[in-house]
Amino acid sequence: MQAGIFIVAGAVLGILIGYLIRKYLVTKKIKSAEARVQDIVAKAKDKEKEINIKAKERALQIIDEAKNEERELKKDLSARQDRLERREETFDAKLLELEKSKEKCKQQLQEAEELKEKIKEVKEKQLEKLEQIAGLNIEDAKKVLFKNTEERIKDELAARIRKLEAQSSDEVERQSKDLIATAMQRVSSSVAQETTITAVTIPNEEMKGRIIGKEGRNIKTVEKLTGTEIVIDETPDTIWISGYSPIRRQLCRIALEKLILDGRIHPGRIEEAIKEAKVELAKDIRKAGEEAAYQVGVVGLDPKLIRILGRLKYRTSYGQNVLQHSIEVALISKMLAAELGADAGICTKGGLLHDIGKAVDQEIEGAHPELGYEIMKKFNLPEEIAYLAISHHKDNPKNIEGIINKVADSISGSRPGARKDTYENYVQRLKELEDTAKLFEGVQNAYAIYAGREIRVFVTPETVDDLTAIKLARDIADKIEAELSYPGEIKVNVIRETRVEEYAR
Repeated sequence: MQAGIFIVAGAVLGILIGYLIRKYLVTKKIKSAEARVQDIVAKAKDKEKEINIKAKERALQIIDEAKNEERELKKDLSARQDRLERREETFDAKLLELEKSKEKCKQQLQEAEELKEKIKEVKEKQLEKLEQIAGLNIEDAKKVLFKNTEERIKDELAARIRKLEAQSSDEVERQSKDLIATAMQRVSSSVAQETTITAVTIPNEEMKGRIIGKEGRNIKTVEKLTGTEIVIDETPDTIWISGYSPIRRQLCRIALEKLILDGRIHPGRIEEAIKEAKVELAKDIRKAGEEAAYQVGVVGLDPKLIRILGRLKYRTSYGQNVLQHSIEVALISKMLAAELGADAGICTKGGLLHDIGKAVDQEIEGAHPELGYEIMKKFNLPEEIAYLAISHHKDNPKNIEGIINKVADSISGSRPGARKDTYENYVQRLKELEDTAKLFEGVQNAYAIYAGREIRVFVTPETVDDLTAIKLARDIADKIEAELSYPGEIKVNVIRETRVEEYAR
């Protein structure tokens, strides 16, 4: 019992002692924390004082800097104001000086006008005195002076003109001949002498009867479907196809050759042969257009335009095949453009297509230059290329490419053997040349020579002097250009000579 009391008392005592010890420790920690807090607060207050001192020092420094800047700014503004005031004074002085100069100029101008009027009056008085002395007015004196001067230097002037013309024309002619000859030598093209009839060879005379058919039904069917006329005469083993359109004649020729080869000739088979011939002809036309474009180096043309170009294979002009002519013009234009520094691409493509209007001019109303221009614009070709369809028929093309195209067209059309002409047209052209030259006053006679390439005009030496002869040659050339149609160019040669005959007996 007592032992239990002692245990309980010991436990209570232990708890009480622990409590007291803990309380002491807690109180000690609190005092230590309060001491640290007080120390931190004291340090913070010291730091705050230090910061405030530094801030005040910085503020004072900034104020000093601002005052210094303000003083510098005021000083700079004062200097600028001084400069402006000096400039204003200088400007006022210059303005005043300018006004004085202006007034002086006005005064000098007025004095000059007055002096000019005085000089004019003196000149008029002098002219009046001269007119009174000479008995002529100014206009009459000018006429007399010009007439006397012209009489004095007429022979000298004519000789000088001939010399200059000879020098310039010889040099230009030499260069142009070299250039054109070079271009022509590099182009060699065959010429197709087409007419309005086409020959078809048959194996025997019996075939003529089969082609005619019973009561002429076969030949009538062929003529109706092809738009041509078949002529059967006494020529052995040959029949003739007559027609204005070369394409229709070619269609009829292909169909007849198929019928002759097949041997079956009746209206039904004729229709089939003509359909087959149309397909074959269309392929041939397309192939001809493609070959022409390839030959001159032109690419990128629309397939429809290629087919229109190929139609020129069956079109002739004065006996010259138009497709071959177009190829020649394209190649010559290309060479001339390379020599003269023009656009070779435009010249080549324009030269190939310059006569494209002739592919449709027999079916559509209108002249072939305008039709060609419209066709090329329809296929979105540039204006400078489309213009070449018109330029080769203009007297003065507007650009160098147009001039080259016109020259190349003339070279291809006027070279020997390029075109054929009837005897009547040839004689008529020569007569027109001679009659045109004989219309001028002072002309004794005129002769067209060299197939109309030159006309020699003989004049009366008593009425036509050297200077008038030079002017007469130009007037005759201008009249020929304005009124006559001819290929290439015509040389006008005016001859003035005096012959004196005497006999010694």
